[in-house]
Amino acid sequence: MFVASKFPQQLGQSGWVAMLPRRTPRPSLNGTVSADIAVIGGGFAGLSAARRLSQLDPNLRVVVLEAGEIAEGATGRNSGFVIDLPHEVSSEDYGGSDNDARKHDIQVHRMAIALARDLAEEKGWGKDIFDPCGKYNVALGARGDKHVVSYAQQLDKVREPYKLLDAKEIASVTGTNSFTSAIFTPGTVIIQPAAYVRGLADSFHHPVTLYEKTPALSFDREGASWKIRTPNGVVNAGKIILANNGQAQSFGLFRGQLLHVYTYASMTAEFDPRRLGGQRSWAATPAFPMGTTVRRVQGEKGDRILVRSRYTYNPGMQVSEGAIARAGRVHDRKFDARFPMLKGVPMQYRWAGAMALTWNGVPAFGEIEPGVFAAIACNGVGATKATASGIAAAEAAVGLDSWLVQVFRSFAAPKQLPPQPFLTIGATANLSMKEWSAGLE
Repeated sequence: MFVASKFPQQLGQSGWVAMLPRRTPRPSLNGTVSADIAVIGGGFAGLSAARRLSQLDPNLRVVVLEAGEIAEGATGRNSGFVIDLPHEVSSEDYGGSDNDARKHDIQVHRMAIALARDLAEEKGWGKDIFDPCGKYNVALGARGDKHVVSYAQQLDKVREPYKLLDAKEIASVTGTNSFTSAIFTPGTVIIQPAAYVRGLADSFHHPVTLYEKTPALSFDREGASWKIRTPNGVVNAGKIILANNGQAQSFGLFRGQLLHVYTYASMTAEFDPRRLGGQRSWAATPAFPMGTTVRRVQGEKGDRILVRSRYTYNPGMQVSEGAIARAGRVHDRKFDARFPMLKGVPMQYRWAGAMALTWNGVPAFGEIEPGVFAAIACNGVGATKATASGIAAAEAAVGLDSWLVQVFRSFAAPKQLPPQPFLTIGATANLSMKEWSAGLE
């Protein structure tokens, strides 16, 4: 029997959720139900798995268990970049010579984007939820400028399109003279993550059933099926897809293999868009690792700026209000440095979001027990990689040996982490060093 030792904790109000109308959650499970496949986790991975299962077999009985409410967890705290290329321009993914492997990575990412695009077309979404606008990687100085140029050279090797922008050109986009250069890549989709995941959840219909506020307390094998116990019910399922990211470790799985890292974000109150020139909607990741992600979000009553930076290692999968406040002070300094013309605009929302990483940067994927398939450890690029792993887990669960399944099965196993206290000391020092190295970026 696999018994959960703790449940997700969410601190801080996600601006993405707060911007949306109130939503009535789906009912929690009360009683006993049966399913062909049960999905534990209602984030990018779990909901994408459920959608893929319904595409593969519309008659498949699928039950999705979400411990809280849809979009209240890490997915609704995401920055909303569904990327096709590396998240950071200095990513080691593009530092090697194996261009075929790099092209495979891009193809995997674009399969995730394809699922999202199909959903957006089905729902008739506008650019406020799903915007295939591409993204910028921005630099704030000479060091960042070098990374931008280096990234362009790597993209040349895999024949991916891009556009380099000088300081004047990126200022025309962002409305600020703070950035010294940038590179634009057209394949990224920008989403409102809370609205996207709500729409994905609400797209399900019989025989796919979603239960919210229904944490899985335990699961164990009974004959040819699995029994999942929840606070007020039971799911008897032929198979399980475990898609609850770092929380999988609370069941005793992947012991000593997952790094629990939290990242932090702040979002301003609405401001008069005339205070900031440039385009009213754009998204930028940093040119330097561990730098600052920035988005301008257009609204009907005014615009907002999202600032995301700061990372902490939290092996207990919990953060404090104090940690959010400390990260917020960093965000305030970075906001002021980038947007002096917005002096006096306050931050309205601050929050933390959990990530699960592995030592060697691979997903925790595959059939970990007979009939139990894991789609765990997105390694910090959740909107893309978690979506792709959910698709692959669904295909593997129905016995489809697809190209995507073969790619995920080809990854090495997650490496064992060093023992405590060396792990905490090393992880904390590594994150601090990388943030210090990023400097202004």
